Amino acid sequence: MAETSKAGPSMTGQQGTGHSGTGQRGTAFRERVRGWLAEHAPGGDDHVPEASESAPTEQQLAAAKRFQAALFDAGLAGLTWPAEYGGQGLTAAELQIFQEEAAAYDLPTGVFLISMGMCGPTLVDLGTHEQKARYLPPLLRGEEIWCQLFSEPGAGSDVASLQTRAVRDGSGDWVVTGQKVWTSGAQYADFGALLARTNPDEAKHRGLTMFVVDMHAPGVTVRPLRDMTGSAPFNEVYFDDVRIPADAVIGEVDAGWAAAVTMLGHERVSIGGSVRRRYDPMTFDSLRDEARARGVAGDPVVRGELAELYAAERKLALLNARLRQQSDAGLAPGARGSVAKLAGAQVLWQAVRVAGLVVGPRAIAWEPGDPSGDALALAINATPASSIAGGTNQIQRGIIGDRVLGLPKEPQVDRDVPFRELRVGTQAR
Repeated sequence: MAETSKAGPSMTGQQGTGHSGTGQRGTAFRERVRGWLAEHAPGGDDHVPEASESAPTEQQLAAAKRFQAALFDAGLAGLTWPAEYGGQGLTAAELQIFQEEAAAYDLPTGVFLISMGMCGPTLVDLGTHEQKARYLPPLLRGEEIWCQLFSEPGAGSDVASLQTRAVRDGSGDWVVTGQKVWTSGAQYADFGALLARTNPDEAKHRGLTMFVVDMHAPGVTVRPLRDMTGSAPFNEVYFDDVRIPADAVIGEVDAGWAAAVTMLGHERVSIGGSVRRRYDPMTFDSLRDEARARGVAGDPVVRGELAELYAAERKLALLNARLRQQSDAGLAPGARGSVAKLAGAQVLWQAVRVAGLVVGPRAIAWEPGDPSGDALALAINATPASSIAGGTNQIQRGIIGDRVLGLPKEPQVDRDVPFRELRVGTQAR
């Protein structure tokens, strides 16, 4: 792959709308962000791969935490979160400006994607004052990392069929037993947002509760799972009589499905709107530069595909800007987050097709000393996960049809049947 710059603003490509922060306040904030990043953004050995693509080493994780703490101290973490709990209380416009400027750098923030994009926002929405005061400031500083504990061996797309049990003991605390799987970042997480069944006499979408769980508590076992990229970004997690205090409930007891829907909405917006760095091998900018370097930029087919990719990235950026603005105005993303999630996955697959046209055989074979070829192959192999993580593309289409377009729901015969009477997931054996 042709090398592209790791620093300096370049507004070409999918990042931002190109129209944010045009007022005096926005201009001042952009200059502040640009100056801080130019001075503090790490590079070289400080690079930490995205948590969704690779498991960071201890050295990389430490570097990521130092950088996140510096962001916090500079007033650039939690830009739209309440100032009362460590945020900056700013608007979606400032967040967009920051993301536009940050896209020019290889910031080591991937390990905080779940903390900042999913668990933290859910605590902001549903947490008690005590929970927000305890967990949000260290989360924003990068001192404590979070993971999401939803999927199970028998409950993937149908998360509501999960079987991990939380039973209240005589002291009022909860005792959790069960297994989770595909948990990204669990190997370095300090806390997790756990969805467990607390009332099997209710239907499967009722009788669930979301908890804060200490990932270092006795009885928690994390085992890595390796994917076809060769890395182990996600894990299976076992809970063997893990005790959880009564005040660890997020939202209300037996109302965990509503809490899960809230988090899934944030997750889909976070995944769909996550910043793709300009020198990522699967972006328009990188593929355009590669086409020029290989002398195929003038090929009409390549040019047409590159133009289509640019348009798709641009549309996705505009959609995410709109969702951020609506969220800032108090309108939760809800099912519209599925639109961003689905669009983000489709853009990545579109980039894979363009990469095949541009680089040809190097998409699957490259010289041993060619790090850019290795990066391209890694990106291609990681792309299928975009159609699964955060809910499959098929699930997203169902949500969009039902809750966005108002189409008839798919038949669901088990919705009102008590969970203990169902034969779902591993219970069907």
